[in-house]
Amino acid sequence: MSLPNPAELISQMAIDLKAHLEHRSISEPRYIGIRTGGVWVAQALLEALGSDSPLGTLDVSFYRDDFSQNGLHPQVRPSELPFEIEGQHLVLIDDVLMSGRTIRAALNELFDYGRPASVTLVCLLDLDAGELPISPDVVGATLTLAPHERVKLSGPELKLELQDLAL
Repeated sequence: MSLPNPAELISQMAIDLKAHLEHRSISEPRYIGIRTGGVWVAQALLEALGSDSPLGTLDVSFYRDDFSQNGLHPQVRPSELPFEIEGQHLVLIDDVLMSGRTIRAALNELFDYGRPASVTLVCLLDLDAGELPISPDVVGATLTLAPHERVKLSGPELKLELQDLAL
């Protein structure tokens, strides 16, 4: 399987996001990337949009429902939200949507900061493997992988790699 080019996906995502926000009459969204891949995607997306909006970062490690099973990731950093959440239109950005559990954790954390007016979900890739009823409003590409395959994004230059867990 060949993976799509992230730069091409970002360009189309910028067009799609702009149209989505215009359709919803959202003129001043607040952008938040989920650490780490979502932050890289958000930075590239803001650049493609020509936006100098501040970028919030979210580390959902403490909010994950598998925290007690997997423990604390060694590189947990605090979330940084340089704007209010209450009443704001948020654009939540992640790299790969798989089960939906990271997004659920991100929403839980955001609501601890306040009640946003809306949340638009943007993902570079949707792996079509949802365990929760969560789907992106804007997506670069949808892929279906074998159960033993995963996609890893490295950055900040945005390179996709297909990983075979069976090896």
